[in-house]
Amino acid sequence: MSARAARILLLLAILAVVATASLGVGAVRLSPARIFAALGGEGSDATIVRDLRLPRVILASLVGLALGSAGAAYQGLFRNPLADPYVIGASTGSALGATLVMIAAGDAGAFGFGAVSMGAFLGALGAAGLVYFCTAWWGPAPIVTLLLAGSAVSSCLGAVVWLLMVLHDEELARIVLWMMGSLAGRGWPAVLGSLPYVAVGFAGLCALARPLDALCLGEQPAQALGLPLRRMSGMIVAAASLATAAAVAVAGVIGFVGLIAPHVARAFVGARHRYLIPASGLAGAILMVLADDLARTVAAPVELPVGVLTAILGGPFFLVVLRRAIR
Repeated sequence: MSARAARILLLLAILAVVATASLGVGAVRLSPARIFAALGGEGSDATIVRDLRLPRVILASLVGLALGSAGAAYQGLFRNPLADPYVIGASTGSALGATLVMIAAGDAGAFGFGAVSMGAFLGALGAAGLVYFCTAWWGPAPIVTLLLAGSAVSSCLGAVVWLLMVLHDEELARIVLWMMGSLAGRGWPAVLGSLPYVAVGFAGLCALARPLDALCLGEQPAQALGLPLRRMSGMIVAAASLATAAAVAVAGVIGFVGLIAPHVARAFVGARHRYLIPASGLAGAILMVLADDLARTVAAPVELPVGVLTAILGGPFFLVVLRRAIR
C-alpha cells in the first residue's frame, strides 16, 4: 500500500471517529457506551440515535463527500485553486432548478425526491456549463475572469430565485430556509434519495481522474496526449454537477466546503486526482459533520443553518487562497 493510499484510509478513520462522536451530540448528550448500545437496538436511546441522529450524520457525510469531490474536479478542470461548486455558480443554478420544481409541485413530495434532484441537476449543469464555455470561448484568462464569470452567473440565477420567492410568497419561508442550507428534519428518505446520485457522481469523478490530470497540464498538452477535450470536459462537468445537485437537493446551498476540502486533501495526498478526488470527498465529509455539530450546539437550543456557518468560516479561507493565487 502506498503512502497516499494509507493517508486516505487515515481520513476514512477520522471520519468514522467524528461521525461516531457526532451521534452523541445534541440536547441529550450520549457517551460512547450508550451510542454503541443504541446502535445495537438496546436501551432507551435507540430511537434518538438510529432514527434521528444516524441518518443526519450519514447525510452530512454524503453532502460533504459530494461537494468535496466536485470541488476537486472543478479546480482541476478550470486549473484554478479558487473554483468550487459555489464560486462558479453551480450551487446557485442547482438551487434555481430545485426551487422551480418545488414551486411547480406545490408540495415537492408529490413528485418524490427524484424530481427535485433532477431539477437541481439540470440547474447545476447549466450554470457550470455556461461559466466553463464562456471562459473557454474567451480563451486563456487570468483567475479574476473565472471569478467574475462565476459571480455574474451566480448573481443572475440568484436574482431569479429571489424573484420566484416574491411571486410565490406562500413558499417563502420554506425556500429561504432551504437556501440557507440545513440538515434539520432530514431522515432516512433523504439519505436513500441522495445516495444513488452521490454514488454515481463520485464514481464518475474517480473514473475521470486521469483525464483531470491531463487537463491540469493545459489544453494543448492534453490534446497532444490524444485527450478528446470537449467530451472529457463535458463528462467532468456532468459528474461534478450531479454530485453537487444531490447535495443541494437535500441540504440547500452549502458554500465553501467544495473550496476548502480539496486544499486540505491536497496537503495530505498531493495533486494526483486518483488520490485527490476520494481524499477531497472524505475531507468534505469530515468538515460537514463537524459544521453540522457546531450548528446544533453553538446557539442551543436554537439550531443555526449549517450553510450560514460554512459561509462564515469559508469566507476568510477563500481570501487566504486568493492572496496566494495572486502571488
